[in-house]
Amino acid sequence: MEEESKHEAHIIFSCTCGCGQKCSSLLLLARPSKFNCLDNQMWHHTIFFHILSMSFTDCSFLSFFLHRNLGKSGLRVSCLGLGTWVTFGSQISDEMAENLMTIAYESGVNLFDTAEVYASGRSGATSSSKHQRSSFVITTKIYWGGQAETERGLSRKHIIEGLRGSLSRLQLEYVDIVFANRNDVNSPMEEIVRAMTFVINQGMAMYWGTSRWSAMEIMEAYSVARQFNLIPPVCEQAEYHYFQRDKVEVQLPELYHKIGVGAMTWSPLACGLITGKYSDGVPECSRAAMKGYQWLKERVNSEEGRRQLAKIKELHLLADRLGCTAAQLAIAWCLRSEGVSSVLLGVSNTDQLLENLGILSQMNPQTIAEIDALLGNKPHSKKELRA
Repeated sequence: MEEESKHEAHIIFSCTCGCGQKCSSLLLLARPSKFNCLDNQMWHHTIFFHILSMSFTDCSFLSFFLHRNLGKSGLRVSCLGLGTWVTFGSQISDEMAENLMTIAYESGVNLFDTAEVYASGRSGATSSSKHQRSSFVITTKIYWGGQAETERGLSRKHIIEGLRGSLSRLQLEYVDIVFANRNDVNSPMEEIVRAMTFVINQGMAMYWGTSRWSAMEIMEAYSVARQFNLIPPVCEQAEYHYFQRDKVEVQLPELYHKIGVGAMTWSPLACGLITGKYSDGVPECSRAAMKGYQWLKERVNSEEGRRQLAKIKELHLLADRLGCTAAQLAIAWCLRSEGVSSVLLGVSNTDQLLENLGILSQMNPQTIAEIDALLGNKPHSKKELRA
């Protein structure tokens, strides 16, 4: 067993002493028959281990978390983060949103992703104010701010003013990471990198990253930063799930090895498609039936959508055989990819959150190969193509 590792296992148990609390501990591999809160005593052993074979008789095992470096930076983030594009806004109440954030935080999640456009920038991050600010990571994204021409894009003006506006709405002095939410062809790359360096030097952010940028654009930003002694991006936010693979599996690993840029991925359940909720059409209470999600409804009803739903049925059978849910299998599959620092979850109720935070199936080569065979869309790197 390794004594040292860059992976820290964070285990959450339901207490059996009657206090109704959930107790978090860092444990060595063990098979306890009973677990009481013991004043929330902590065992600090940092090891990497496989959980799937563990059996617990009288305790309810909820989740375990690995903390990973964000790319090759020194920032440690939980391998699962809470995205707020669904969690906060008009879809659910503020009370439910704050409850979800509290459950996530107390279950070991330390990463919360916001944006100036999500719920008009009011993403509920301040609900964690009862916890020490240094114990969690808040991100925001800048691009879509207001209706005026100067209130969107990545000009120096909007990056600085947009971030100040986000901090004001979030009631924070700083965010840990500010993302450029897609590239802006109207703004020179040097201006973008200089503005990001400025907000970091001013203490408004600790790091900056990109979202929906191409590998070429990220490389350009890195080159500009090196040329002018500025601060380069540390992370790219990218869509990643069974049916969206090329960028995260081929392009980003190359950037990770070359310049240290990590991957923070979103939509692991393909906007709910992978859960199977759309197998028999679009339910009235689903996201695809909501105003503003016509694109999702069209995707579900398309020919490609029907082909994907057929594959999802087979993946559900595989998940049943492995003893986990389809959502848990999909999230574990995302986490197995090289360079992925964290997978962002989008949930709208506690049942979804607890399921997604639940025990992850062991991703062994056989399971990965079986999933690849079912999907039939594994991308190939340049090295593999040359071979």
